[in-house]
Amino acid sequence: MGSRENTSSGRTAAARDRDSEGRARNARPRDGLGRPLPYGEEGVPRQPEGVVRRPEESIAEAQRLLDEGKPFHAHEVFEDAWKSGPEAERELWRGLAQMAVGLTHAARGNVTGGARLLRRGAVAAEEWAAGGELRPHGIDLPGVIAWARELAAVVERGEGGPPDAGARAPRLRGGA
Repeated sequence: MGSRENTSSGRTAAARDRDSEGRARNARPRDGLGRPLPYGEEGVPRQPEGVVRRPEESIAEAQRLLDEGKPFHAHEVFEDAWKSGPEAERELWRGLAQMAVGLTHAARGNVTGGARLLRRGAVAAEEWAAGGELRPHGIDLPGVIAWARELAAVVERGEGGPPDAGARAPRLRGGA
């Protein structure tokens, strides 16, 4: 599909923010939880995609974003690590990405999706850790897994409405 072809809505692909092959470019501004904002509004800076970082850099950047209440953006960092890291660590990074996007959904008010992704990420990380490594790259994996399960339960009980993403962010390396 070319960029000038009409879509089912009658708009051109270019008007729908698509590349020359019709894939979404996602250039719309986004808020801190990754929700699209109207064109022309100022959003938060996008997390660049496809960045290859050392694991310690990924953890530090993801923690910074989590602390700022931007779990959607932290998910992108974990996803980059998942896609570019060694095969043996992919399930670890995938689990961390799922937990971050679970926090995103919970903070957006999506109780079912948030709790499900928090638990799915916890299971993936737990299964990865069954190989014997509980502190990969300094990550307190048992603590992060416990955090995800506890938050999933809190979200499902509806305690206090949607969680504040920054206030409920996990401590990847443990501590307060």
